Amino acid sequence: MAEGDNKSANLIAQETAQLEEQLQGWGEVILAGDQVVRWEKPWFPGALVALTTVIFTLVYYLDPSVLTGLSCTVMIMCLADYLVPTLAPRVFGSNKWTTEQQQRFHEICSNLVKTQRRVLGWWKRLFALKEEKPKMYFLSVISSLVVVAWIGQQVHNLFLTYLIVSFLLLLPGLNQHGIITKYAGMAKREINKLLKQKEKKNE
Repeated sequence: MAEGDNKSANLIAQETAQLEEQLQGWGEVILAGDQVVRWEKPWFPGALVALTTVIFTLVYYLDPSVLTGLSCTVMIMCLADYLVPTLAPRVFGSNKWTTEQQQRFHEICSNLVKTQRRVLGWWKRLFALKEEKPKMYFLSVISSLVVVAWIGQQVHNLFLTYLIVSFLLLLPGLNQHGIITKYAGMAKREINKLLKQKEKKNE
């Protein structure tokens, strides 16, 4: 067991080092973005929501076709991939990185690697379920897709995407400030109360 854990830790460390090397040109931007999504200043969550709202409002009014939207998105990504590594050192001054900044950059890359491995693990478990319990796999996948299709039918696609993107951008800050833990705990207590009341009524 310990040998397996050590092997996994070594793989994560190796993948983290590779990712750090690949994202080195984006380091300053990633650190700045990390400060924003973790709400290091009180006005950051409002700025995140406002920026997201402006972008989605612009998309709504322009109403581009799927092909146009895809082309523009890829074009912006290509421009960013070319310009950011060139301009970021001049704007932020990469030669002034502190030990704390380097450590935070390492933590971000490590978290990204762990998240990627977690997603791949869920994906593998899904396929393992398909092999071991095909009926349960079929019912679970079909039920989930039916629910998603129903939600998509009830809510406008762009608005639903806006809600999902806003939530994902706010999620690190919600987690950092303990808001998710707080309300999850409250929900758990309320559910326990309801269950206890139901047990008393049954008695």
